[in-house]
Amino acid sequence: MQYLSKEEIIAAAGKIFNAFTQTCMAIDEASFFQHPPGKWSIAENVRHLVISTNTTTLAYTLPAFILRWLAGKPNRDSRSYEDLVDKYRFKLAEGGKASGRFIPPVTDRQYGKEKLMKDWTNATAKFIWALRAKTPETKLDDYLVKHPLLGRITLRELCYFTIYHTEHHLNIIQNRSADNTALIT
Repeated sequence: MQYLSKEEIIAAAGKIFNAFTQTCMAIDEASFFQHPPGKWSIAENVRHLVISTNTTTLAYTLPAFILRWLAGKPNRDSRSYEDLVDKYRFKLAEGGKASGRFIPPVTDRQYGKEKLMKDWTNATAKFIWALRAKTPETKLDDYLVKHPLLGRITLRELCYFTIYHTEHHLNIIQNRSADNTALIT
């Protein structure tokens, strides 16, 4: 099974984080906070990713004994990126969605696009830093975390999730922008 190395994960995460940032920055402020019926605004998609990425980053900064205490030891090898994405898509197709603390609070224009995007870039910078500075390659497969939708996954799989999860929300925003070309300035 082919795994992405830590450096490949960092490169892929940086690439998708940058694409997400550039797309959001190109959207005018009114559209950024607009609420389509029954859906999150683009701002709320960003806020959800800030919450998710900050939570994920904790897993790479906690002492190993706490991770072991919270989720136990892996009893299988890490999945490939493709297998993890397939599992996530399957869970979404079954009706899985964000819950609890991962549901963003209503985000209106008073919060400010600039502040929200700064929160996003800070969250992604901390994620990259935690991987680079705090996480040896071996730790990625030797420790588990509990994911609200995917169950217990390895730290490597959590990296894969973070990359794909960002791409998933980028696609939502791009599809919304394609439906309404006025979103892009």
